[in-house]
Amino acid sequence: MLKPEMQKAFNDQINEELFSSYLYASMVSYFEQQNLKGMAAWMRVQVQEELLHATKLFGYVLERDGAVELKAIAAPTAAWDSPLDAWKAAFAHEQHITACISDLHSKAVELKDPASTIFLEWFVTEQVEEESNARDIVAQMEMVQGAPGGLFMLDRELGSRPAPAAGGNAAAT
Repeated sequence: MLKPEMQKAFNDQINEELFSSYLYASMVSYFEQQNLKGMAAWMRVQVQEELLHATKLFGYVLERDGAVELKAIAAPTAAWDSPLDAWKAAFAHEQHITACISDLHSKAVELKDPASTIFLEWFVTEQVEEESNARDIVAQMEMVQGAPGGLFMLDRELGSRPAPAAGGNAAAT
């Protein structure tokens, strides 16, 4: 059974993950409006990934005989000054989520909850990948600044991102 403090922290993270999906859905809309269909497709996959993360957390709380308490999800930003600014925002958001996961993991250690500590290690590893992906795209976007052909090619490449696998260690909800 989850300690009340750990349960609250998991519920807060579920909200963070759901907000992430909202933010990336907002970016889908922005990229579609900019006629950057590949970037929009990349973000659609990201929306799915964030929902999978929330689902994993949701299932884990229930598996530990906890209660999931869903909260209101804040409205995300709806427009950016440029596609590069949108990607920078995505990278900054991933850094924020990394900090949240790190805090959650630290709380599990502090509360001597080894099951949660082990469960959260997947998220720690996942955030390394999430930050790396966003950082790489920001760097590529900076390289193609002022080169429409480069932007076109990058957009096309980003559109080939495969959908996330639903497997992993997600507990059923």
